[in-house]
This record gives sequence, structure tokens and C-alpha cells, in this order.
Amino acid sequence: MRDFLYSEIANHYGVPNIPENPDLAIETGTRLCEDLLEPLQQTFGRVAIRSAYRSPTINALGNEKGENCGSNKSNYAGHIWDHRDENGHSGAMACVVLPWFADRYEKGADWRAMAYWIHNHLPYSQLQFFPKLCAFNIGRHEKPVRSIYSYIEPRGLLHKGEPPNDAYAAVYAGFPEFQK
Repeated sequence: MRDFLYSEIANHYGVPNIPENPDLAIETGTRLCEDLLEPLQQTFGRVAIRSAYRSPTINALGNEKGENCGSNKSNYAGHIWDHRDENGHSGAMACVVLPWFADRYEKGADWRAMAYWIHNHLPYSQLQFFPKLCAFNIGRHEKPVRSIYSYIEPRGLLHKGEPPNDAYAAVYAGFPEFQK
């Protein structure tokens, strides 16, 4: 939980990053770990957490100060794990780096290989890919939308709501065998 609670914004501004509803934060964080992060770690090795839980106070501060945080409303059941979204659903999100893939990405691997691997193997709700180290947000939600978006070329929405597709396996050929 320590890795999930760490916040550069909180440290910089001297504001604690503490859940308002710890029970919901633990429940949603546990599901994020069990459903998404642990299978990633079992398959690819270490998962480096860049950003995960944000309290509403920290998220609002990050939004106000231009620290790459969306509004609180858009982050409920996302980076704000301990508040349900406007429809009453829970969820959690973390921004992670997989060193196994980051090494390959630095040598020219296409981010879409990892996107399609996750799409075919894990019950994610949202994926958002970023250029630095091919870090990505991975979210779990009670009502998953299964959308993949990238800030890496080709930028934009890769797809939304599409079911797993075995035809994508060729894109991630050579990846380790899925470990759950």
C-alpha cells in the first residue's frame, strides 16, 4: 500500500495523501492488484508503480497546479479509489511501468503490442499509454469500458468496447506465456 499512497504532488506541497474512505480504497485496490497488477507481475516480472491512489485533496491540488491530474469528478473510481463514480460504481487505477517491456520499447517495440496483450488477457477497464518508458494507466472498474488510448504515436483511441481478439496475438509474438 505504501507504493500506492506515495505521491510526488503530496510531497512537494506538504499535503498528506490519505484515503477518506480506507475500506473502499482497500477493497478497490485489492481488486486492482488481484485482477490486473499481479498477473502482469507474474508474467513480466517487476511492476513499477509511478502513480496510483490520490486523495480528493491531492487530486484537486494537482489539477489546480497543472500537475497532470484531471478533475476529481473524472478521477472518481479511477485514481481516486475511495469515491464511487457518478453512477455509484467503484474502481481503481495505477500508472505503471513494466521494465521488461520498457527495455524493448526503448529499442523500438510498438506500444500496441503491450496494449493488445493486456486486451486479450486481462479484465481491464481503461488503458492510457504515455511516451516516457511506455508507462501506462491501467484501471479496473465495476462496469469496464475496455478502452485503450495513447499519447504515443499513433496517438488517440485504439479502440473501445471491443472483446478480446485472437488475431492480435501476432502483434505480441514473443511475449512470455500468460501467468495468472
